[in-house]
Amino acid sequence: MLQSTPIRVHAQPGQPSRGILNYNGMTFSCALGRGGISAFKREGDGATPLARMKVVEIFWRGDKTTLPVARAGLPMQRIRSDMGWCDAPGDANYNRLVRLPFKASHETMKRDDRLYNVVVVLDWNLRPRTRGRGSAIFLHIAREGMKPTEGCIAVEPLVMRRLLPLLHPGRSFEVVR
Repeated sequence: MLQSTPIRVHAQPGQPSRGILNYNGMTFSCALGRGGISAFKREGDGATPLARMKVVEIFWRGDKTTLPVARAGLPMQRIRSDMGWCDAPGDANYNRLVRLPFKASHETMKRDDRLYNVVVVLDWNLRPRTRGRGSAIFLHIAREGMKPTEGCIAVEPLVMRRLLPLLHPGRSFEVVR
């Protein structure tokens, strides 16, 4: 697996839910969790984990966007209407992709808004999984006005297009204070 310099993320001074993303001389604005950055991430706290998280795979809406380049070696899936992500700590599928309809609490991957037009799954709490430690920590498209996320890192669509060619197995995002 290729090891590389992480893409660093930190909060803007005085704005805990607004971030700055830095990599190799490039600087971009990003949205962070409404709970700011936390070293003690818990399900539902709205915080972005203080952690180094590897890129795992990419999901995208083929009906809403095209990806600029292929990412060799990085799994990619086109989002379908039957895809969800379990966020119920008591369920055996916690913090996993699930098929809809699904009885336990979950996020729908094929959303009506633009947030999940491109989703980069980060390895927060995937292996090993700890129930209640947080789920669905992604890099995704930001809300209009760069409004806070539920704990993810979010960027404008043009920034996502700039970042996608940098993503490969071994690439990580390092959230720092």
